[in-house]
Amino acid sequence: MRPKNLPENPDRDQESVLPLPEGEGRGEGEGGAGDSTTTSFRAAPSLNRRMFLKSGTWSVAALGVTGAGVAIAEYVSRRNRLAASGAGDNPFAYDLTHLTKTDPSLIHYKEVARFSCPRAEPKRIALNHDNQVFVAAGNYISVMDRNGGVISEIALTAPARALALASDGLIYASLRDHIEVFAPKGQRLASWTSPGPRTWLSGLATSESELFAADAGHRVVLRYDRSGKLLGRIGEKSRERDIPGFVVPSPFFDLELARDGLLRITNPGRHRVEAYTIDGDFEFAWGKASAAIEGFCGCCNPISVLLLSDGRCVTCEKGLPRVKVYTADGALESVVAGTETFPENARVSAKDEAEGTHGGLDAAVDSEGRIYILDTVAKDIRVMAKKSTDTSTSA
Repeated sequence: MRPKNLPENPDRDQESVLPLPEGEGRGEGEGGAGDSTTTSFRAAPSLNRRMFLKSGTWSVAALGVTGAGVAIAEYVSRRNRLAASGAGDNPFAYDLTHLTKTDPSLIHYKEVARFSCPRAEPKRIALNHDNQVFVAAGNYISVMDRNGGVISEIALTAPARALALASDGLIYASLRDHIEVFAPKGQRLASWTSPGPRTWLSGLATSESELFAADAGHRVVLRYDRSGKLLGRIGEKSRERDIPGFVVPSPFFDLELARDGLLRITNPGRHRVEAYTIDGDFEFAWGKASAAIEGFCGCCNPISVLLLSDGRCVTCEKGLPRVKVYTADGALESVVAGTETFPENARVSAKDEAEGTHGGLDAAVDSEGRIYILDTVAKDIRVMAKKSTDTSTSA
């Protein structure tokens, strides 16, 4: 039986729009990027999407087709409506302002607190079982109470790109090309070997005995045991296993391990969330490319994923920064915060859409079901609680 939501011929249907990378799964020296490209990718002090793509084997011209197509289709449709009605000074102007307004009936959360990040360049947020807030920002992991008071900090040798808190209290951070392990009080316990020069670890998730790392550089999920031994790779394109492969046009690639034992992995270039077993079998997918609120638009969304205790899924987006809640099978349930909540993030994201590496949001949830949204541009954290009139399932 074929997994649901997979096209009859995934390679033909998907590659006609978004070609998958050549040389997927090749080791160093077996093809792919040359040494000069690899060196510039690792050594560059800052990154844009062009540099990120150049580090691999992508066709830059092909990657933007779906995301750009969504925006263009929306633009053409709106232009035609305005022209037919005679409304608007210039119906041919490229204006997506209307997409920044969220239907109030869809917003089921309200802001109950807000506090600033103690360090510049925040990237990721996580909460532990004591509702302590961990933020990876620059060369630090800051540990705060739920009101934003700083409890402690962990100094790093390089900026952290991803963060995961294990049930035993250990802290895992990815420093772009490798993972470091810290004790609950911040002592560094281990530094794992890098999987390779093009590695860009952008998402981490743990189980009792394993760790999973989303490698945006190689467009694959790495499976480790908790000692750092690499056990396998998940999501490599395979006709035999009906695996379409990940499309990752920019360094935003995330995952979570659900209570049902399946990984939920973002496939941002395909504008969807996919489910895999830890052994790498593709189970199902949901999501679509659309500028409408229920879909994902831009070059590559969603950029991060968060799972609630009942299996519902929270997604974060850039370009049009917004946070939404979906049912376990992918139906839009509600909006936590729309684009109008993050005006500066939206401005930076819009200006940066050609490069696709700035802006964006991340989210975490506490034991009471409150969602903490990290705004990487405003450098603050908004705490969102369900409105009292919301009768949906509690987190």
